[in-house]
Amino acid sequence: MTRFALAAAIALSAATALAQPVDDTKAMPSCPHCGMDREKFAVSRMVIDYDDGKSVGLCSLHCVAVDLAVSIDRTPTTIWVADLPSKKLVNAETAVWVLGGSKSGVMTSRAKWAFADKAAAEAFVKENGGSIVGFEDAMKAAYEDLYKDNKAIRERRKAMKAKAPQHAH
Repeated sequence: MTRFALAAAIALSAATALAQPVDDTKAMPSCPHCGMDREKFAVSRMVIDYDDGKSVGLCSLHCVAVDLAVSIDRTPTTIWVADLPSKKLVNAETAVWVLGGSKSGVMTSRAKWAFADKAAAEAFVKENGGSIVGFEDAMKAAYEDLYKDNKAIRERRKAMKAKAPQHAH
C-alpha cells in the first residue's frame, strides 16, 4: 500500500469515526416501526443515514429491513449497528455478523448480531453457536425472515391485548 493510499485509508476511517451518530438513543428514543425503546435494546439498535441528510434510528436489523423496503426512493449513505459487546455503533457493512445461535434475537426468531471485530464474533459463535456472515447475508436473512417474524409479532401483540384489562367507556 502506498503512503498516499494508507493516509487516505486512515483519513477515511477517522472521518467515519467522527460521523458516528452521537447520543442516537436520546435523539431517536423509539423505533418508528415497532415502538421499541432503543436504549433498552441498545445491543441491537441501528441507525440509517440517508442521502437526503436525514437519519432514522431503529431497534434491530428486522426494522432496518422494513425501513429500507418502505423507503425505496431514498438511498442509505451509511448504516450503523451496535457492536454487541460494547453497544458502540459501528459501520454495519464492515461489521462481522453472526446469524443464528442460541442467544435470542431482537424482533426475529433467527438472531442476527453484529461485532466490531472477528475475534469477538468467533468467541460468541464458540459459546452460542451460529455462523459468521457478512452484512449482505445478514440483510438477506432479515428479508427471508420478515414475513414469519411479522406474523409472530402480530400474534404476540394480539395475545398481550387480550390479557390487558378492558376499561369500560
